[in-house]
Amino acid sequence: MAAVEPDVRVYKDPGALAHAAATLFAETAVHAAAEHGRFLVCLSGGNTPAETYTQLARAPFREQIPWLEVLVFWGDERCVPTEDLNSNYRQARDLLLSRVPVPAENTHRIRTELEPDRAADEYALRLRRYADPPSLWPRFDLVLLGLGRDGHTASLFPGSPLEATAPVLAVEDVLDRGAGQRITLSPQVFNSSRQVVFLVEGPDKSKIVSSVLYGDYRPGELPAQRIRPTDGELIWMLDAAAATSAP
Repeated sequence: MAAVEPDVRVYKDPGALAHAAATLFAETAVHAAAEHGRFLVCLSGGNTPAETYTQLARAPFREQIPWLEVLVFWGDERCVPTEDLNSNYRQARDLLLSRVPVPAENTHRIRTELEPDRAADEYALRLRRYADPPSLWPRFDLVLLGLGRDGHTASLFPGSPLEATAPVLAVEDVLDRGAGQRITLSPQVFNSSRQVVFLVEGPDKSKIVSSVLYGDYRPGELPAQRIRPTDGELIWMLDAAAATSAP
């Protein structure tokens, strides 16, 4: 099955982008809970989703979302303690999860207190518990991703192996933020999702957005190009500054 074409949406500023992302999150949660009794979401770290998480924890979104049916996972994580400021889990917990009634057992963080390879294996087993056999991982209803200035997404970096057989990988932290290693879901997990949404803002991202979306297909150099769902939606939500280099 051919990969879907991306749906590119541009918003006037970061606030409008965050509100649109929160709206999409809420609508998808309501639909998924009604359709199959649960909403499986895969969160991203980084600066861009922070305002989205903040808005989701406030009215009207807080009251709209069926939090008891929400199951939370992460696309990647730095191998740092959960209280570290660089922890993707901590960011989502502080801005969102501690402010809404998501059951504790529905929050599935990556266990960074384990050795990286063991943490990756443990997370793969956790994913499998929520999969529909014969799949080894669940089909997420919504995946949120960001985009680095080098074209990476999650912790899939330029130069990393193109073919990954495992659903969860322990990788080197090439951005050198003191974490040493990271844990990331592999492209095939992202690509099996019902909806993948890139959130990108700022003028410093405009050139890489253009390269990933409209340039030649170079997945070794631009790992974000590997995210190409075959049976789901691919949405890029950009603020106007990030879209300035688009054709």
